[in-house]
Amino acid sequence: MKCLIVEDNDFSRETLSLFLAPHAEMELATDGQEGVELFETALAGGQGFDLVLLDVVMPKLDGQQALRRMRQAEREKGVSAQQKAVIIMTTALTSAEQMEQALWDGDCTDYLVKPIVRADLLALLRRYRLIN
Repeated sequence: MKCLIVEDNDFSRETLSLFLAPHAEMELATDGQEGVELFETALAGGQGFDLVLLDVVMPKLDGQQALRRMRQAEREKGVSAQQKAVIIMTTALTSAEQMEQALWDGDCTDYLVKPIVRADLLALLRRYRLIN
């Protein structure tokens, strides 16, 4: 599985990396703009990401903006619904409005509230058939 972690907090980024190390080849981004650039580069090279963990609150581009740009890049490349990346938004915010915006307006796959528990993350990856 090819994974992109977009997270501005060092501790959260490292924690997610440790959780996924046995399961994924990872690239890391520290803000939304860098995340979008890595995502678009991977798509252009024909090696899109299977999974993106995307923080909601970040500098340069927030997670909602980055999500919309990533989904737009997939549409422009003609990525089918079955081949789209699994994009899981992560945040310390528990706002229903934020969740609704990400899930319905932004077309994210799922949503995890921090602190992220390893078992919860792995359960989502199993649900989306990214791991066994």
